[in-house]
Amino acid sequence: MRTRVVADPLATVRNLGVLAHVDAGKTTVTERILYLTGATYKRGEVHDGTTVTDFDPQERDRGITIFAAAVSCDWDGHRINLIDTPGHVDFSDEVERSLRVLDGAVAVFDGVAGVEPQSESVWRRADRHGVPRVAFVNKMDRAGADLDAVVASIRARLHPAPLPVQLPIGAEDGFRGVVDLVRMRALVWDGGGAPMREEPVPEELLPEARRRRGLLEETVAGLHPGALEEFCVTPASAGAALSDETLALALRELTLSGAGVVVLCGAAYRDRGVEPLLDAVVAYLPSPLDVPAAARAADPAAPLVALAFKVSATATGRLTYVRLYAGTLRKGDAVLDAGVGRVERAGRILRVQADRHAEVDRAVAGDIVALVGLKAARAGATLCAPGSPVVLEPPSPAEPVVSVAVEARRSADAGRLAAALARLTEEDPSLSVRADAETGQTLLSGMGELHLEVAAEKLRRDHGLAVAVGRPQVAYRETVVRGVRGVLYRHVKQDGGAGQFAHVVLDVEPLDGDGFAFGSSVTGGRVPREYVRAVEAGCRDALAAGPLGGHPVTGLRVTLTDGATHPKDSSELAFRAAGRLGLRAALAACAMALLEPVAEVTVTAPDETAGAVLGDLAARRGRVTGSVARAGTVVVTATVPLAEVFGYATRLRGRTHGHGTFTARPAGYAPAP
Repeated sequence: MRTRVVADPLATVRNLGVLAHVDAGKTTVTERILYLTGATYKRGEVHDGTTVTDFDPQERDRGITIFAAAVSCDWDGHRINLIDTPGHVDFSDEVERSLRVLDGAVAVFDGVAGVEPQSESVWRRADRHGVPRVAFVNKMDRAGADLDAVVASIRARLHPAPLPVQLPIGAEDGFRGVVDLVRMRALVWDGGGAPMREEPVPEELLPEARRRRGLLEETVAGLHPGALEEFCVTPASAGAALSDETLALALRELTLSGAGVVVLCGAAYRDRGVEPLLDAVVAYLPSPLDVPAAARAADPAAPLVALAFKVSATATGRLTYVRLYAGTLRKGDAVLDAGVGRVERAGRILRVQADRHAEVDRAVAGDIVALVGLKAARAGATLCAPGSPVVLEPPSPAEPVVSVAVEARRSADAGRLAAALARLTEEDPSLSVRADAETGQTLLSGMGELHLEVAAEKLRRDHGLAVAVGRPQVAYRETVVRGVRGVLYRHVKQDGGAGQFAHVVLDVEPLDGDGFAFGSSVTGGRVPREYVRAVEAGCRDALAAGPLGGHPVTGLRVTLTDGATHPKDSSELAFRAAGRLGLRAALAACAMALLEPVAEVTVTAPDETAGAVLGDLAARRGRVTGSVARAGTVVVTATVPLAEVFGYATRLRGRTHGHGTFTARPAGYAPAP
């Protein structure tokens, strides 16, 4: 492990996540990073169940990452706080909450499959949060691996300016190293875990390396004004139009601005390519000083500002994971939960290494730590100095699309089940629990079938509850197809004392896309402004249950066109009731349609089973949107109603003789038949 001295301590911190589609090798990359930096003494393997970050029994049983895990390590004099995030779409809310507190990310791609559906999903999430990324094309030792093809898919589907800075040495099983196009050197790994060796570029690769270096310089010069200036004045006889230093600086600035994405490659399982990836993390990804200030500058001397992004129950107590943006937090300090105005005390501060913890006396701006002692702070809470309150924007939990009924097998466990479900939703805000008004059942809702399976297993394993789980049911929506105008509703109530009076006239019309829009065209002060806000609140209340089947209503615009008040009996409460009841009456008069959730399903299967796969998708009301042949396999993309995806894995294995796989991600709502 190398070291160097950097003046500002915050400049040596990197808070980054590892993002990928499931099975792209994300956890293996994380394990090799921990091993090479000396954070672990042994390589963890997913297939052996020995990984550091996939420590939950369910993760090891299933061989996938389910829960985001934080670890720390040191490289080249820098502190790297790293979060290994799930790759399965059902756990995308874990990714969302992690991205909210990260400064940068490594996006891992399969060298054969390239950009896959969840790769695209997590990339778009990182775009929304403005998180700079470098790309790592993994599994270059697999048959069919092709760096250029993956770069082309990144350009076509994710980013217009991927910047490959390496050239593979060897292909498929013969992959043994890379040419570093920035420093024009060869980096080679021998078998058996031998360390990386630096060599001159092989003679047979030198012309291609020079060509690719020239293409890299041209692309960078087209994006970076400083590089363009040097590119234009450097004589052709100089060999390289940009110096190594100028190119490296331009790559960093393009990465930080999001104008370009540096692309590296390797084979993490065979310990090849990870050291240059760590160097790229240090060289190109931002420190806390490089990102826009979150309410306050990243200064340990400033008043405390931190965001809680994860809550976890462990044998040692309730852990609240936080990212410090400003200030210093010491053991025993009081912190204000700014959103609710509650003061709590951070009894202990833990430096987290997945499921292992080391107690520290303090944490400073830029740190990611876990706190013990906070009893009520939830994911998304802003924690700050009591005398200097500020509220940060919390991550928005995803809306559940699938529900199952859960009940305790023993009636005596009903109370314990309610407490356990409350704990689950506290740890995972993308889960929700409600009682069905018609059946009296307790419904647990989440992001997908696997998400709910994992939650039910946690009830059994972690809480010792014997539970019965019903069949999954999708979350339907209702929408307006044809609206109505001039629906009058008069709310009058007299039961002794002050009465209630509110008169509203509503127009309802369809809205392009999802959501709800409210407006008012009332003139002359016939409805005061505070009552207009109350009518909007009442209309939002009415959206909870539509007239077709009591499902939530979306995709409509409501306009308050007229109204009347009473000098004594009108109030915000009365107008809220009028808005709620008036919109219910209007919806009953509208032409309504039922919407069902749909998923984008990507199926990979042998060529000879393509007909069976397409026929089965058609039987499931699927609409095929694409089909690509790739090295003896066919990749079919289709939009399928989510209700038809339940149990599809078993059916697909049967249709493809055990060789077919699929992924599914939410794709919104579509009219139900």
